[in-house]
Formats: sequence, C-alpha cells, structure tokens
Amino acid sequence: MSEVTRILQAVQAGDHEVAERLIPLVYDELRQLAARKLAGELPGQTLQPTALVHEAWLRLGADDQANWSSRAHFFGAAAEAMRRILVERARHKRRIKRGGQLAFVPLEDAALEVAAPSPDDEVLAVHHAL
Repeated sequence: MSEVTRILQAVQAGDHEVAERLIPLVYDELRQLAARKLAGELPGQTLQPTALVHEAWLRLGADDQANWSSRAHFFGAAAEAMRRILVERARHKRRIKRGGQLAFVPLEDAALEVAAPSPDDEVLAVHHAL
C-alpha cells in the first residue's frame, strides 16, 4: 500500500491533520499529469501546469478531501477535474459574446471603402423628410 493510499484512508477515518502531508506527496505527479493534459491542447494555451494543478486541487476539495478509496481513485479524480477545467476554458474562449465566432482580420487587409451617398439617395431622403 502506498503512502498516498495510507494518508487517504487516514483522512477517510477522520484524521484530518494527516491531510496536510498529502499535497507534498502528490504535487510532482499532479504537475506531470497537468503538463501531459496541456500538451494535447492547441497552441496559444495560457494556462500553465502549476495553475492547472492548483485549480484542480481546489476543485477536489483542497484540505477537506473527499472519500478517496485509493491512490488510483485520487489521481483519476484529479485527471477528471483537470479535463473539466480545460473544457470550461475552451467553452469560455469560444463564447459569441467574447467574439468566439469572429475571425481576426488585420487592419491592413481589411477593405476600408466608404461609399458616399448617391444623389438619388439624397433626393429620396429629402422626399421622405418632406
């Protein structure tokens, strides 16, 4: 039985003081897991592995850990939390109100033609005004 599993079982049994020893034991592995998750993302991802680990840790309950039955159960939950964080960030970036459906066009490439009103348009506008 690994040390992580022992700590998780102790927390489950009600010994919350031992929970403080959990993060130093699993931090490096969580960071490697986060780096692998981020490696599969598109270029331009601004989230760093450390930030992903911290966000996942908060979602897992931080020091108030849930009932994890084993080390594998804990890391499975951490991987799922990281996946959900990345999905939420992707959805947030693609929202229409954030311009997710719009394509960036440099100003130099944009056609900046302004059409002057034709004399007929002016005549019609005066007619409607009268």
